[in-house]
Amino acid sequence: MIENDTLDTVQGVLGEEENACSSPKKMYNKSLELRHNAQQRENRRIRNSASFRFGLLCSKAIKRPWNIFLLPLTIPYLIFSIGMERLGKWPIPYSENNFKVRLEQPVKDSIVLFPTNGVGFGHFTRMYALARRFKAHSPETEIIFFTTMPTLHLLYNEGFSTYHVAGRNKFKDLSASDWNALIEEHLSLVFNHHRPKMFMFDGAFPYRGMLNAIRNQTQIEKVWMRRGTFKRGSNVPVDSIEHFDLIVHPEDSVSLPITEVHHSVPSITCPPIVLLDEEDLLSREQARYRLNVPIEGYVVYVQLGAGRINDIGSEVRMTVDALLLHNDVTIVLGESMLGERLSFEMDRVVVIRDYPNSMYFNAFDATVQAGGYNSFHETRRFGLPALFYPNMETGMDDQHARCMVAENEGWGIVILVRNEISIRSGIEEILKLKITHHKNNEKSGAFALYQSLTAP
Repeated sequence: MIENDTLDTVQGVLGEEENACSSPKKMYNKSLELRHNAQQRENRRIRNSASFRFGLLCSKAIKRPWNIFLLPLTIPYLIFSIGMERLGKWPIPYSENNFKVRLEQPVKDSIVLFPTNGVGFGHFTRMYALARRFKAHSPETEIIFFTTMPTLHLLYNEGFSTYHVAGRNKFKDLSASDWNALIEEHLSLVFNHHRPKMFMFDGAFPYRGMLNAIRNQTQIEKVWMRRGTFKRGSNVPVDSIEHFDLIVHPEDSVSLPITEVHHSVPSITCPPIVLLDEEDLLSREQARYRLNVPIEGYVVYVQLGAGRINDIGSEVRMTVDALLLHNDVTIVLGESMLGERLSFEMDRVVVIRDYPNSMYFNAFDATVQAGGYNSFHETRRFGLPALFYPNMETGMDDQHARCMVAENEGWGIVILVRNEISIRSGIEEILKLKITHHKNNEKSGAFALYQSLTAP
């Protein structure tokens, strides 16, 4: 028997017919506009290419022979300039006929959010959290996602329009220049169609293609959300900050003195951003039923990015083994939606591949995790006793200092040197902690940021 959902419904057929119908004149005019804009972008890319600039230098020398004697100086300077531009130390030059987007209609009540694909869900979570606050408090605002993240189904489930361009490492033999051109073309089309009033980027390093696309979008307020400040000597392109109208720095649980590079763009801060509010969490009974764990008993959530559970020497395996020494403990092991699936069979261990896992926090009696920004602030916000394994090699992200806040507040334990003995000892301590649900009553920074961005 053929399933009903394999057949076209009457409404579906009518919808497809409506989509297929369009005015030939309007389509022709729109095609001309898009082609004109694309040609202008291509013209600027050509004029800023190394080959064009080198050829221009030689042609000037031919037209004015006395410049030939300067070539031993001008050619090395050009090579040096291009190198500095590629490293982000010097701004990229633009032609006299700078590309400008032609908008014949005013902007709409829409916002384009661009979270990059980082190591985890940090950039994505902050943008997703902000989008949910807009949806709740300003439902008439259209939210559009443009992202390199592969988890598009999460956004579709919320009803957000979503555009995806895979990260450069997903393409075979694609140069950085070609990939940035791809970003610029796609993002320019998004701007052209949706005519947003605001564009927000969340990432540590701005893509050149993105900067090219937003450079002359004068009608759009451009915001960069960046955790941490701009440290002197960082590899952020020197001209990238000035492309934005506002910089947003989400705060951390611990203040770290960082020397800020000088720039003229206004900056604001907001409290740490977490995705869910208290009312978004499942009840203890609902969460345990969904996770298929005992309604009674002790349940510990383990989320560690490093190591494989099949490796008996890994931190995650030593943690699971230490927990399983306690017969009344069931383990829920968090599996990243961005990584490979775990393959193992162990009693009293349940694997969860979901997002956000914080919706299940009422089901847990304790957690073992690293000291990442998102997971730490979710745990702190919802009052879950925690055993932390901070990563000591994360550069500017001081996980040790962050995790020590949990110890100072009395709801966490930190282990710096992890081995079988120290992990067993840490597990013993965390299981003795009573579930006081120490909660940080501060509202998520997503709502505070929503208020700041929508304030008159």
